[in-house]
Amino acid sequence: MITVSETAKNKVVGLLSEEGKNPAESYIRVGVESGGCSGLSYKLEFSNELRPDDQVFEDKGVKIAVDKKSFLYLIGTELDYSGGINGKGFEFNNPNAKRTCGCGESFSL
Repeated sequence: MITVSETAKNKVVGLLSEEGKNPAESYIRVGVESGGCSGLSYKLEFSNELRPDDQVFEDKGVKIAVDKKSFLYLIGTELDYSGGINGKGFEFNNPNAKRTCGCGESFSL
């Protein structure tokens, strides 16, 4: 399962509302791709459509879609949000990552 923090939930709902999208009909699409200084990079986008190989989760009213391959890397991950002056934006708290880069946008297992 992939979860979202309360802070991330509030940010997602706010961003979707700003774009005129209904949070009940939209998904956060999360995934993993090759790249970054640690080998694998996180990706995140909003979507209104599901793909045939998507796993779907819902936490705190936020729907999360992830492809089956990426899910293997993201099991147990919490999506968080850090704002403010030193905030990084969306962050992946991934218990499977053995090493992360300084910016937190890539990892290795």
